[in-house]
Amino acid sequence: MSIATKTGDAGMTSLMFNRRVSKCHPRVEACGVVDELNAVLGLARASSTQDDLRRALETIQKDLVPLMGELATLESDLAAYIQGGFGRISGAQIEKLDRYVRDLEKESGTFQGWVSPGANVPAATLDLGRTVCRRAERVICGLAEAGQLENRDIIIYLNRLSDILWLLARKTEQSHP
Repeated sequence: MSIATKTGDAGMTSLMFNRRVSKCHPRVEACGVVDELNAVLGLARASSTQDDLRRALETIQKDLVPLMGELATLESDLAAYIQGGFGRISGAQIEKLDRYVRDLEKESGTFQGWVSPGANVPAATLDLGRTVCRRAERVICGLAEAGQLENRDIIIYLNRLSDILWLLARKTEQSHP
């Protein structure tokens, strides 16, 4: 089967469970921004020479896959999504990020003040990821405010993730020439 299915030529796309919606549907926008975030994190991972950073980013990228799946599911299909065994963002992933924040702050200390991204490519890429993560958070907050997001742990996860990306960018500035 070709990647060019032509099913989107009229401006429609499919969510989970074959639900057709406009390509400008808020859920499609949310999935698109998280997909963009995943791509930026892939760029950060590819540009880094630090194995610990590469592993951490890969773990985060793996969390983003079920997050996108959940976002791509209409509320009316959420029971089928859960019954199908698809992954969801939960307190467990948030706690993992909370531990990571604590570890990063222990290791590198806390940072204060404004920063100008660009000390090196990996750090700048992490800062770009942070800004995309914040945009994803804003878009998904819009879904929540419209009553279209059952799992508010997604917002917490992204909020914590943006903090981690900021900390990782600062750490990377210090450790890369």
